[in-house]
Amino acid sequence: MVLEAAVLNVVGGEERAFEQAMRTARPLIEMTPGFVSLDLHRCMETRSRYLLLVRWESLEDHTIGFRHSDRYEQWRELLHHFYEPFPLVEHYSETLFAND
Repeated sequence: MVLEAAVLNVVGGEERAFEQAMRTARPLIEMTPGFVSLDLHRCMETRSRYLLLVRWESLEDHTIGFRHSDRYEQWRELLHHFYEPFPLVEHYSETLFAND
């Protein structure tokens, strides 16, 4: 399992439009083989900042399967204009410590 994490800084005043665009875009990523789940959290201190967490079966499911698909082009058109600056996207391995 791979966890993709991105802090999304949305242009101020565009939060509602971004959230609606994300609802529209979500099925595009969900249709990708190897997709497991997607969580979007809004920052409590900085209301125009979001934390995107996507779980994949493998790194390649995201970096090749989704990013090289036609669905990713649609995802970009729907979402990328909201970000300032463009987010750093990183991938993490399974948890080192599980809740006991």
